[in-house]
Amino acid sequence: PFRIGETVTMGMVSAKGRGNMGLDYEDFIQTDAAINPGNSGGALVDADGRLVGINTAILSRSGGNQGIGFAIPTNLARYVMVNIVQNGRVVRGYLGVLIQDLNPPLARQFNLRQNTGVLIGDVTPGGPADKGGLKSGDVVLDFAGKAASDSRALKIQVAETHPGSTVPVRVLRDGAEHTLHVTLAQLPGSENLAKAGEETSGDQGTLNGVGVADLDHQTRQDLSVPDRVKGAVITEIEPDSAAQEAGLQPGDVIEAINRQPVQNAQDAVRLTEHPKSKVTLLRVWSKGGSRYVVVDESKQG
Repeated sequence: PFRIGETVTMGMVSAKGRGNMGLDYEDFIQTDAAINPGNSGGALVDADGRLVGINTAILSRSGGNQGIGFAIPTNLARYVMVNIVQNGRVVRGYLGVLIQDLNPPLARQFNLRQNTGVLIGDVTPGGPADKGGLKSGDVVLDFAGKAASDSRALKIQVAETHPGSTVPVRVLRDGAEHTLHVTLAQLPGSENLAKAGEETSGDQGTLNGVGVADLDHQTRQDLSVPDRVKGAVITEIEPDSAAQEAGLQPGDVIEAINRQPVQNAQDAVRLTEHPKSKVTLLRVWSKGGSRYVVVDESKQG
């Protein structure tokens, strides 16, 4: 830290499972070991030298260490690392529910003796939870054999479960316990079309370097997409790819690929997997209306 070389600090662990910092996935270890600019990202080890976490952040009024630091647990860091090595990105599981923590009044209304479990407020129509039989008002007690202590813990459990896995979910419904089996999907927004420049032994499809997601209600509002427009929204474009050269941009909505209609991100992926040509005709909506775009990848590589 501060460009002076290697440094070792000492402290104690105050708590596990810290959250409420405004991040999507939170499961921090709190420590009072000194974390300053320059040594975040360093190792949090125990007295035997075993890696416990990766020092990441502090709460501070001054910008320097004030005794409240946070480390990412090793198991979460390992999950992210393995995903990046194997997939080039983090792939997360998706259940398709809106969840909330229980408080004493809610627990009484749902005939719970303790404030443990996670209440399902809403279920995404056609999503994994809906297909698996989960309903609004269910209280999730266990997910894949692990207790669902609160919404933060359940969110991480779902995210770390590989898409396509079928897991048991134990719920309390109308005072009776039920075990349902749900097959998780991939978190919307993390679907990627083929990566540009990726070397594979077989066909790598078309629209390399384009990331897509489902066009949900919130995205429609954010991008002012009319209700009549159906398709998959572009979330990322790899620099120097043929798609970028053709003028595609994040926020564009792919309505059709080679004259075949696109309803969602899964359609977009499917229609680019086994191309007859490396030249792709797209109908794309962007602010102002729809237009046709040709992405020519025949000259790349």
